[in-house]
Amino acid sequence: MKNQVQSDKERQQDASFFGQPWGLSTLFFTEMWERFSYYGMRAILLFYMYFSITRGGLGFNKITAMSIMSIYGSLVYLSGVVGGFLSDRVWGARKTVFYGGVLIMFGHIALSVPFGKWALFVSIVLIVAGTGLLKPNVSDMVGGLYSEKDDRRDAGFTIFVFGINLGSFISPILVSWLGLSYNFHLGFSLAAIGMFFGLLQYVLGGKKHLPSTSLYPSDPIEPADIKKLSLRVGAGIIVFILVLLLMKVMGALNILNFINLLTLIVLVTPVVYFIVIISSEKITKKDRSRVIAYIPLFIAAAIFWGIEEQGSVVLALFAETQTDNHIFGLTIQAGMYQSLNPLFIMLYTVPFAWLWTRLGKRQPSSPTKFSTGMVVAGLSYLFMVIPVSLFGPNAQVSPLWLVGSWAIIEIAEMLISPIGLSVTTKLAPHAFQSQMMSLWFLTDAAGQAVNAQIVKFYTPANEIRYFAIVGAASIVAGIILAFLIKPLKRLMEGVN
Repeated sequence: MKNQVQSDKERQQDASFFGQPWGLSTLFFTEMWERFSYYGMRAILLFYMYFSITRGGLGFNKITAMSIMSIYGSLVYLSGVVGGFLSDRVWGARKTVFYGGVLIMFGHIALSVPFGKWALFVSIVLIVAGTGLLKPNVSDMVGGLYSEKDDRRDAGFTIFVFGINLGSFISPILVSWLGLSYNFHLGFSLAAIGMFFGLLQYVLGGKKHLPSTSLYPSDPIEPADIKKLSLRVGAGIIVFILVLLLMKVMGALNILNFINLLTLIVLVTPVVYFIVIISSEKITKKDRSRVIAYIPLFIAAAIFWGIEEQGSVVLALFAETQTDNHIFGLTIQAGMYQSLNPLFIMLYTVPFAWLWTRLGKRQPSSPTKFSTGMVVAGLSYLFMVIPVSLFGPNAQVSPLWLVGSWAIIEIAEMLISPIGLSVTTKLAPHAFQSQMMSLWFLTDAAGQAVNAQIVKFYTPANEIRYFAIVGAASIVAGIILAFLIKPLKRLMEGVN
């Protein structure tokens, strides 16, 4: 206890980074470079997959490329569940983040060499595993820089989130310019270099500025649990391999069917989570009521992320094939539009923070914000119906249509993403705090898993119908949620 008190005192005195603990600088730049590498890679990956071999691509058809992109993003968020477990029970946060960064860097290096489709799949495995280890635990380490009574915590997280969006904003511009103007592998190399810089400053800064508690697991796994866990993991791997062998024997083992299998696994995972939590004897009646109230919010968030994450798939394809990317004498590379997402988040953060502070206790409930966000998300897709209806699927339209669609969808994100994080912590039973946060990240995984299936219907001939149906579905779901607000507030037992 004495050491802990001394540690808290040291943290209060350490205010060298914009009035924050110096360790925040280490984590700020680690996450900034990690997001730089990830979003830079995503900005050009779709094009790398479906561009012809003569154009430096892999020659996948567009439907397969879009499905791979979607399930890839889904697995990234699913892997965070494993990363959180390994940090809490095995390695501790600092080692887990380092191992994750190394895997991510080698994943980008795999893409930077011209070894074709196998390099792509090796890269996906490495980056999925690495991001799962790094991303959830960096955020957890930020919280560990502050004592419970340190009033700098919220400001620290605000600075940290700005770093995330700064890296995400810069990288699509630079990586797209290099990858699409010159060579894809040069673009992927830039992403790898970014992660290298992130690792370098993480190791050097971590030794000086990160608390020693981050070196150790918070809840070390017991020897008896290791055997039980090993049996469960081993059984799961064996079942997965047997399913693949059965698909092989039946002649059904191909990329699209493999994606279908992964989609099923991703969608089943949150269902299992909910069943385990709701049926647990560790929670009270009030806890159970709150978790049940969380289910419609989970579904709503998954629908939202399904639309939002199509920005790097459907809208990316629209940017490359149907947008006039020459404006004011400049050429806009299609991947550069991916910078619009973090740009609008940075622009909207201050006004929304001011709005909620201004409203105080009069601000809408969490379900109301979710419902409104879903309607707004749907409008962003109905907005895309306009240019296709006016000019047809073969015309090159103004880039302002894409800018407008992103401007709308990011309003929805401000109504759902930060609110979802907050309400998840409020509704979580004490015995399942970490698992409920894992459930929140699974909303994105579930949304992108569904995307892996529905993007198959996005074709030039079906474009208006696609935007209209997806947009209308989100609006209808938002209206349905609006009718559930009163019963949900009762189930939430005092949580707003």
